[in-house]
Amino acid sequence: MANIQIRKYRHEDSETVKELFTSGMNEHLPSSFVHVLKQPLTQMFLMVTFCALITSSQSFLLPVLAVTLLLAGVRQMIVYMFNQYIDASLKNDLNDISETYLQKNNSCFWVAESDGQVVGTVACLPAENMPEFLELKRMSVRRSHRGKGIAKSLCRTVADFTRESGFPAVILYTSMVATDAQKLYEHMGYKKMRQFPIPEFFAKIINFTLIEYRLDLEEEK
Repeated sequence: MANIQIRKYRHEDSETVKELFTSGMNEHLPSSFVHVLKQPLTQMFLMVTFCALITSSQSFLLPVLAVTLLLAGVRQMIVYMFNQYIDASLKNDLNDISETYLQKNNSCFWVAESDGQVVGTVACLPAENMPEFLELKRMSVRRSHRGKGIAKSLCRTVADFTRESGFPAVILYTSMVATDAQKLYEHMGYKKMRQFPIPEFFAKIINFTLIEYRLDLEEEK
């Protein structure tokens, strides 16, 4: 992992960190759209709409156009859902990273730097619902620098910090469509604890779920 340095966040990293987070989130849009198309409810709704229109209109063009518009609408709803999450994150913890992660106990934010450019991020802080654990957050690696072990090093940085801070485990949450992230975490020793739906109405309709992982440090060899 030549020319890669992992260091604490500095104020001048702010815009790059936000750009990395936003671009990383947007990468999940295509897989999220495919997930929605695979849902039985979606397929049934599209089929019923198509059959009803082709029966009533005696035209093939109208139902094709209607289904196309429905698909476009579904995609826009997914984009809206992601944009809502991105906007909320940028207004909350990513709005002032120093205050959220560096000025509080048992919290930190790191960046991975390559040749003076920030190419990866990760953070941790006490988990909101399980304060006895630290939660890994904001893991992201620029696409051009993946496959170089940066994400693994960022994971180890969080595990080391958690151990040194006296916490027994790290937890994290990732979406069901982030399959590469799931493989990474499982490779790093994280165990899947549960899978649960996002509470937003549209997310429930499309069966969009989050997965909770945990790394028990005392069990590491």
